Amino acid sequence: MYSWLCVGVKHAAVAAVLLPVLALNVQPPRVVCDPALAALWTPRHPQLGRYEVCTTPESLAAVADQSWTIESVAPLDAFGTAGSSNRAAVAQLYGGRRPTVARGWTTENGQFLSITLVSPYPNRELTALEPGTLIIRYFVTG
Repeated sequence: MYSWLCVGVKHAAVAAVLLPVLALNVQPPRVVCDPALAALWTPRHPQLGRYEVCTTPESLAAVADQSWTIESVAPLDAFGTAGSSNRAAVAQLYGGRRPTVARGWTTENGQFLSITLVSPYPNRELTALEPGTLIIRYFVTG
């Protein structure tokens, strides 16, 4: 049988370890995928795989792999020409600003995965720039 002092010390030690972890309230970044954004930025019928376009409130630096190069590019270079977006509206929306972009690749479940990250990114109506990061993922299944 433990004395009340030993039990108290044990509970205090557990609390000292767990409370800082609980106080952080660490949660994975929220990622929301949107087919309307996929229609804007990706080809309608990809030849070899499928696209997924998602957003997260996290910064690009927090989302990008540390080995990827992060650079500022012209808005039209960030998004390319594959989707249905109005390129003039995109250029006008950014004005003189340049989005930050990171590109890289990985494998997931045996598939090649190409990833483009853009921040800030246009909303689906192309009327405002959103903070956070746009994630364009291309799963190659060929």
